[in-house]
Amino acid sequence: MSNTQLEKVLEVNKRQKEFYNTKKKNFATKIWSYMRNKLLSDFRKELKISEQVYDRHKVWLGDLSDKKVLDLGCFAGNYLSIYLAENAKSYLGIDLSDEAIAKLNERLKDIPNAEAKEVDFLSPDFTEKDFDIIYAYGVLHHFESLDMLFDKLQEKLAPNGHLISYDPLKTSWPLKVIRALYRPFQSDADWEWPFSKQTVRRFHKEFNVVERHGILGSSKWAFFLNLIPIGSKKKLNYIKKLHQKDWEKSQSNDRQLYTCMHLTMHMQKK
Repeated sequence: MSNTQLEKVLEVNKRQKEFYNTKKKNFATKIWSYMRNKLLSDFRKELKISEQVYDRHKVWLGDLSDKKVLDLGCFAGNYLSIYLAENAKSYLGIDLSDEAIAKLNERLKDIPNAEAKEVDFLSPDFTEKDFDIIYAYGVLHHFESLDMLFDKLQEKLAPNGHLISYDPLKTSWPLKVIRALYRPFQSDADWEWPFSKQTVRRFHKEFNVVERHGILGSSKWAFFLNLIPIGSKKKLNYIKKLHQKDWEKSQSNDRQLYTCMHLTMHMQKK
């Protein structure tokens, strides 16, 4: 990685910091956020998707009492940030947003060996290393250069260290088309890089993928069942079966995985 390449990336990340501090989204980005979050929110709640993901992450995290943990791109704290801070031997949360980090530090003030810092993961200013676990919820797809990302992850992880991630995919044709139409108008396009098939393969090459699960594959279209006059219980049971199929088959079946909207992975440094 040349100094010029790094300088360009760090400049982009300064704009990313401003974006997350101000939350200034254009109309197209607001519409996309609504479609992505609001329209599927009831659907996600019915299936308890978030609970399933976080429960699996806790299994992957295991006993944290002797672990040094990095909460990468934590903002003001994700769902598991306080859990990590309270249970790890040492906890460090980092994010680009100074405002978010100030809020997280307020939440961490009574937890020993836990702190949060405003720092760019790729910056030379971030010198800490030898993390047993890097937890990256909704973060890794913000890195356009996979070479830079993988070099830094390998540098920061301890031998046999673990990486836990959750990111959007752009591997199904409907999502590819929608994202392609939306991207020219997207406020945060410079740091939004949902995983392609090539990205997923690269992760498999760079790390030992211990376990993975796709979310919202064939099940993502099931909310259209709301337009059909069938019993709600019968409908929900059918949707649950579709979701479980996505979750289970995507562990080893690439074709099933690539129909999904999101991917969560438990990886270990080779």
